[in-house]
Parts: sequence; C-alpha cells; structure tokens
Amino acid sequence: MAVRVDADGDVLVVVIDRPEARNAVDRAVAEGIAAAMDRLDADQAVRAGIITGAGGVFCSGMDLKAFIAGELPYAGDRGFAGLAERPPRKPLIAAVEGYAMAGGLELALACDLVVAARDARLGLPEVKRSLVAAAGGLIHLARRIPYHVAMELALTGDPITAERAYALGLVSRLAAPGEALAVARELATAIARNGPLAVEASKRIVRGARDWDEAEAWRRQQEIAAPVYASEDAREGATAFAEKRPPVWRGR
Repeated sequence: MAVRVDADGDVLVVVIDRPEARNAVDRAVAEGIAAAMDRLDADQAVRAGIITGAGGVFCSGMDLKAFIAGELPYAGDRGFAGLAERPPRKPLIAAVEGYAMAGGLELALACDLVVAARDARLGLPEVKRSLVAAAGGLIHLARRIPYHVAMELALTGDPITAERAYALGLVSRLAAPGEALAVARELATAIARNGPLAVEASKRIVRGARDWDEAEAWRRQQEIAAPVYASEDAREGATAFAEKRPPVWRGR
C-alpha cells in the first residue's frame, strides 16, 4: 500500500509508504493522499491531519521513472499528490524528516503548518532536470518569503536547511531528528481541542486573506465568521468558560 492512514484519536495521520523510492509520488500515492483528504474532510471524529513519510524521508517529489513512462501523479481536482490544488478544509500539518525535495516541498507547502527535523533539507531542484515546480511551489514561495530568496531557491535548485527554512518562515516548528511526527502530533492535538467550526473558519480566512483587498477581506471575513458566532458551539464555548469546565464541541 503506497499510503497508510491511521486515525489516532481525533488526529488523522497519513504516511507516504514508499521508502524504497524515497517516498516519491506516483499515481497510487496521489490517489491515496486524495482519499485520505476526503476522509479528513468527511469524518467528524477527526479534527486535524498530519502527513509524513516512512523510512526517515518526507518525500523526494514526483516519481520520475513513472513520469517517463507517461504516468502523472495527479488525483482529480485535488491535483498533484492529491493535495496541492485543493487542500482539506481541516488543518493539515506536514512532519518532515530527511528531506522534502521538489514535489515533496510542494506537498509540505500545501499544508497549513510544517514541522521539520533540524537536520532536514528542503528545496525545489526541478530546474536541474529542466522541469518547473508547477505544483504550487513557486506560487507559495513568491507569497511567503522575500523575492530574492524565492528567486534563488527557484533558479538555482539548491536546497536549504530546515534551520534556514524556519528563519524564513517556511517551517512552523523545528524538532530533534526523528521527532518531527511527535511534535506535529502535539500541534495537531492542540488544534483539535478547539472548536472545529471556528478552526475551519479561521483557516479559510487566513488562506483567503492573501488574495483579498481590504474591503473584500472585511466582507468575506464576516460571511465566514457569522455562522460560527451563531452556532451551538459558540454558545457552548462561552458557557463552558463561565462554568469553568472543558467545552464539549458538537460541530454545529
């Protein structure tokens, strides 16, 4: 099986399981991740997801052997690796060990948070193979880090360390080698404690705000936030605070 999925309490853990191919993405991986994202969106018992790779490597990118054979690692409208073009509604965390290269980095950048081991390396080496990082990598870099740094990564194809990626803001948290998944679980658990409607709405606003002008941002924020304020969970949150007890979320 190219992708393993495990529900760990209210966290869904998705593992790319092709260590013999450095977890390169072929069609089976793309379809497996897409199915896992569908499950993350649909399963009310899970509140957040984690994606990682088996064997101490996150992902080496597109499977070039499969590509040469005419296979494309896309899955429906979710795009490359079953994730790049349509991420899940719920928060998704990348837990990076070893390296996240090419499509592997694009996969991580499609997530909402990235935890990386301190000895991990990240890069977009596509230009070294006369390819283009067209699965979101160039778009995300242009929006998230300084122009000249983005250009250096895009045009040289040389990787950077996790420490450098953390300083640039591409990585949310650093972990000791071998502990990226454990740190990602801590983050996912902290997210899962919160009101699920508010978490999903907050994610939508943060992701959308990059493309909205000032007037649109306020209007769209109101449209997204208003149903949350009118929900049972909002009343439960306020009541639980007043009664000094943990809230019981119902997702409605």
